[in-house]
Amino acid sequence: MISIIIPVYNEEGVIEATLVRLKSLTLPHEIIVTDDKSTDNTPIIARKYADVVLCTEIKHPTIGANRNAGARVARGDILVFMDSTSIIFENLDSFFKRALKHFNDNQKLVALTGALWVEPDLETFTDKIVYTIFNWTHIIKNNWLHMGEAPGKFQMIRREVFEKIGGYRADLVSREDAEIFMRLSKIGLTMCDPSLKVYHSGRRAHAIGWPKLLSIWMTETLWLTVFNKTRSKNWVRWWEKDQKI
Repeated sequence: MISIIIPVYNEEGVIEATLVRLKSLTLPHEIIVTDDKSTDNTPIIARKYADVVLCTEIKHPTIGANRNAGARVARGDILVFMDSTSIIFENLDSFFKRALKHFNDNQKLVALTGALWVEPDLETFTDKIVYTIFNWTHIIKNNWLHMGEAPGKFQMIRREVFEKIGGYRADLVSREDAEIFMRLSKIGLTMCDPSLKVYHSGRRAHAIGWPKLLSIWMTETLWLTVFNKTRSKNWVRWWEKDQKI
C-alpha cells in the first residue's frame, strides 16, 4: 500500500481539486492530510476526501516537521509526499503502477521523483524553460551522479528507509526536500523518472518573479551547503501578501 501525505496550511482554495483527483486512484492507498493549524476551512474540506486528517494543537516549525507528522501515522510501505497544488493528470493507476514497478524491480532503489511542470493553463514561457532545466538537473543528479535531489511536490520513499534516516530535517525552513534526497542517495539509489509528470500552480514564481525566487533558492542552497542550515527563519507565502508560515 502507498500512503499519500499532503501537508497543508490555509489551502481552502486549492486542496479540494487535488484531493478529488486523488480519490480516483483504485490501487491500495491511503490519503493523509496534515493540517498545520489552518485558520480557514482547509481541514473541513480535507475531511470530505482524505482517510486521515491530522490537526495539530501547536503549529509545526517547518513543512518538514508537518510531513514527518503524516509519516508517523502512515501504514503504507511506500510514502508519497505531495503538496496541496500537486496534480497528476495521467490516469492515477497507470501512473503509480509505473512508479511502483521501479521499486519492485530494484530493491536498492530507496526514493523516486518525477518531472515537475506548471499546469498548462497557467504555464509561462519562463516556467517551461526553468522547469526543463530543473528536470534535467534532477535526472543527472539522481540517475547519473547518484547525488540525490528532488522537489517536495512529488517524492516517493521507502518507509523503512525514511524511518532509518529520521525523515525530513524539521529544522530546515527550506530545501528540506532536496536535503532528504541527498541523504537517501548515500544509503541507496535515488531516481528521477521524467515520464512521471506532476503539475502545480507555479504560484510562488508568478507572485514574485523567477529572478527573485531563483536568488532565494540559490542563497538557501549555499547556506545549507556551507553552514548546514537555512538562512531564512520563516517561510514566506509570497502569494499571500505579508503572510508567513
